[in-house]
Amino acid sequence: MQPVQQIFCNFARFNAYQMANILNIETSTQVCSVALSSDGQVLEHHENYDGLTHATLLSAYVQDVLRYVRSRQMQIDAVAVSIGPGSYTGLRIGLSEAKGLAFGLDVPLIAVNTLQLLVVSAMFNNFIDDEVLYAPMIDARRMEVYTAVYDAALQPVVEPQPLIIGEKAYLDVLSQHKVVFMGNGSDKARGIIKHPNAQFIAGVKPVALDMIALAERAFRQHDFADVAYSTPLYLKEFQATVPRNKVLGQ
Repeated sequence: MQPVQQIFCNFARFNAYQMANILNIETSTQVCSVALSSDGQVLEHHENYDGLTHATLLSAYVQDVLRYVRSRQMQIDAVAVSIGPGSYTGLRIGLSEAKGLAFGLDVPLIAVNTLQLLVVSAMFNNFIDDEVLYAPMIDARRMEVYTAVYDAALQPVVEPQPLIIGEKAYLDVLSQHKVVFMGNGSDKARGIIKHPNAQFIAGVKPVALDMIALAERAFRQHDFADVAYSTPLYLKEFQATVPRNKVLGQ
């Protein structure tokens, strides 16, 4: 059994008292999306890829989901939100909405790491070899990205960090492993990182539908965020050059 399957296969083992209805919110990039899940199944979802329209669309999407819930006499058991890194504005809008919902509904708040979300999206949609490593990349500005490196069990090989992309970026990990790059930051890295162990997957975007597995896992483990004091994961203690002790290098 592949590691990613081991992480999430217990969806099928949920007992009735463990079933959870989770409202998932993703606004970390230009995509605005909301999904309602129950026991790992999608009940309702909305997505928009047209740009940074989160301020106008997110509340409407949430209201649609709440109407769905009320019409079926359901209850929401938790609110999950993509916590970053990503767009400053998008993260603030998403977290603010999620906090308000969690507080108003008196349910737990779940924070989903956006870089891990990209990895899960790549795994679920591309059936990647579980022996490779995964390097999600979220566009920051110029040649900067937010990134990390994970194994197939979502354990960090390199912790999340900001990085300026150069020809020698990721050289330490690429010299020992095949690495799959994904996310909107990988588009500008494709022409710079030229290594036989580097593989790029286009079109992988963080969306609420792909949050479900991570949100369900957090709910089962009671891994909840503080509704009052949670802040986005900005990763923006950024420097003009990458420090020498950074594992990825430049």
